[in-house]
Amino acid sequence: MKKVTGGVLVVLMLSAVLVVGGCATKAQTGAAAGAGVGALAGQAIGGNTSSTLIGAGAGAVGGYIIGNEMDKADGY
Repeated sequence: MKKVTGGVLVVLMLSAVLVVGGCATKAQTGAAAGAGVGALAGQAIGGNTSSTLIGAGAGAVGGYIIGNEMDKADGY
């Protein structure tokens, strides 16, 4: 069995916290989804922990920006 890297573990724990706590806005939902997708993409491209963390960070920022614009369009 492969050893789980620290970055993947951090992303999984963050995702679990957000799922349990819920996301009140589309910005929060976008950030959580973006972090997950970014982490997966970073791991697939780079294959190491730093790539996973960079992907998660970039995905979270991108997801938040998109979700925030959707919230603005809805009048929040």
